[in-house]
Amino acid sequence: MNAFKALYTNHHSWLSQWLRKKMGNQFDAADLAHDTFMRVLLSGDVDKLHEPRAFLTTVASGLVSNFYRRKKLEQAYLDALMQLPEAVMPSPEVKAMMLETLVEIDGLLEGLSYNVRKAFLLSQLDGLSQAEIALELGVSISTVKRYIVQAIQQCCFGGVR
Repeated sequence: MNAFKALYTNHHSWLSQWLRKKMGNQFDAADLAHDTFMRVLLSGDVDKLHEPRAFLTTVASGLVSNFYRRKKLEQAYLDALMQLPEAVMPSPEVKAMMLETLVEIDGLLEGLSYNVRKAFLLSQLDGLSQAEIALELGVSISTVKRYIVQAIQQCCFGGVR
């Protein structure tokens, strides 16, 4: 715990400034600095750090990427909602739950190849048939089936096969 305290004391201010430049505001930077140190604390690798700023930068960069990916996903979701007639517009609670679900699915699918993610999303969100997906991706139907199974396994079991 002393190693973490020293890491935090010696590098928090520097990391916050670095993130402020990346994010353009102090509020998101403060959140991401906090998240960075929480990840480091939970990793248990603090005693083994030889280049703490490089390590913190790597962790924070991943969090910045996730932040912007989430923002992009949120905007796409909000854009899709704007296309709905007001009579079928979901409540704010349902909107929030749907967005959290989309973010969770996005995180689960993150490690998969582009074609696997695309096949799954075309199937689940756009309702395309496997034949239509095969045509869209330029692959066989059996490949589409394999892609969809792979994505479902990743979502349900974290990739366990």
